[in-house]
Amino acid sequence: MESSSNGVATKVREAMRDPKRQRTVILVIVCVALLLDNMLYMVIVPIIPDYLAGLESEAEAEAKAQAQARGNGTGAGPTIAPVNLDVKIGVLFASKAILQLAVNPLSGPFIDRVGYDVPLLIGLTVMFLSTCVFAFAESYGTLFAARSLQGLGSAFADTSGIAMIADRYGDEEAERSRALGLALAFISFGSLVAPPFGGILYELAGKRVPFVVLACVCLADGCLLLAVVKPFSNRTARQNVPAGAPLHRLIMDPYIAVVAGALTVCNIPLAFLEPTIAGWMEVTMRATKWQIGMAWLPSFFPHVLGVYVTVKLAARYPSMQWFYGAVGMLIIGASSCVVPACKTFAQLMLPLCGICFGIALVDTALLPTLAFLVDVRHASVYGSVYAIADISYSVAYALGPVVAGNIVHTMGFAQLNLGMGLANVLYAPALLALRRVCQVKPSRSERRILLDEEEEDGGAGLYDAIRMEEPRAKRKGLCADTNTANSETYNTYPANANTYSTSTPNTYTANNTNTNNTNTANTKTPKTPKISTNTRATTTTPLPVDGSGLDAMIASSRSQSEEESSGPECI
Repeated sequence: MESSSNGVATKVREAMRDPKRQRTVILVIVCVALLLDNMLYMVIVPIIPDYLAGLESEAEAEAKAQAQARGNGTGAGPTIAPVNLDVKIGVLFASKAILQLAVNPLSGPFIDRVGYDVPLLIGLTVMFLSTCVFAFAESYGTLFAARSLQGLGSAFADTSGIAMIADRYGDEEAERSRALGLALAFISFGSLVAPPFGGILYELAGKRVPFVVLACVCLADGCLLLAVVKPFSNRTARQNVPAGAPLHRLIMDPYIAVVAGALTVCNIPLAFLEPTIAGWMEVTMRATKWQIGMAWLPSFFPHVLGVYVTVKLAARYPSMQWFYGAVGMLIIGASSCVVPACKTFAQLMLPLCGICFGIALVDTALLPTLAFLVDVRHASVYGSVYAIADISYSVAYALGPVVAGNIVHTMGFAQLNLGMGLANVLYAPALLALRRVCQVKPSRSERRILLDEEEEDGGAGLYDAIRMEEPRAKRKGLCADTNTANSETYNTYPANANTYSTSTPNTYTANNTNTNNTNTANTKTPKTPKISTNTRATTTTPLPVDGSGLDAMIASSRSQSEEESSGPECI
């Protein structure tokens, strides 16, 4: 029995060494983390208002009892205005997005620096703690702290999770779009199934049970991450990641700015309707509690359909990603304008489904586009760019609970929806700016195209060899003087070969072809140690510590790939 269990464990370990199987498990871990985050975000919708109202009633009853005990005549105590309670609930709902908005500018560069696995573990840990605090909180202040703590965890878990998917599935744009689409489906499922999940368990078992269930799932997901990824064991691989572009530089990129604006505008209808549609349904169509609770659940199916359609279209026509996003924004705009005209629950389902379908089109088309823009315009490190995406979402969901109610009270529910619909329709043409983005086939990250990852036989890639040599140069004090007469560098790319060679002092040669077929005419090649066939990278002397040799290699490889590419010129 023991030998069979050991055999199973050995097979599992061998299976997890396969990169494709490992990234599939990582995709599951990230999807569960996104599901938990969005369930925790929405599960409080049917719980907290009723729970806070009960706390306020208890406080009012206690005040009346104290007044009667003091002999104050009628015993009337202070009453809590419903408006004040609505404001407190709105601030509680918005606190998560507000803190997430504040932390994302810091979490993005942190993720770029340390990698994706450690921040994901930090995010899951903080989410677990916030869920436990939610379960046992008995005052408004404690609930507010738990909600804010969830925003801190989301800033790390959401950003690092999506960035990890973009990195692990960066070999092909179709695979990346499919993986990100699956993650978006889990986000949608968590947001839409959480209110009925929380409402049913709250009615049957009390406030603590929904949060305890979510905390247990979060704990299991974190343990699986520790078992599969081992965040603290592989320090060398983390050092071999290239430095990402600064967050402010990515924000100033006009293409990334257009995508970020589209993500904010398309999510405003959902963020603004969630806190306001319940009251409007009660007044307009006299909706029951179950109808209000089930209003968004049917929208899950068109959202999944939108993800599926966009992934299939992106795989077939990858150069039209901007068009799918623009169509999605037009659908959102039209559906938002139709919402105030609905008079029955059945009629309301159609525009709500249209809004979720359009959001699926926009998110599924533009989230992979962010990774592609980073690949072709910056370094292929995705923490900061997906922090920008998370900021875009947080802006919409931070404004929703606070601003939407005031707009409804001052201008009306119909005007709110018309404004949101008009904003989406007017912003859709801005996505035309993305039509010039080149679609490389197959799209691979700069690190994988230029410097490649480890071979199946375990040999280090060229980039890994370079980064391992730089610390050695610092320790030995071997800093080459590139301004001397003997430091002239020649970059040669012989025909029919993948050979890169440079003269001393910086020589890095990768040879994957038979040298007998290599045309070396008019090629100035320095004397280098003999390299056997299928050797991925060999280092003879270290690069300068300032990394100038690496920059030259990147520039040369980019120019070569542009000359050999048969597609349109990359921007």
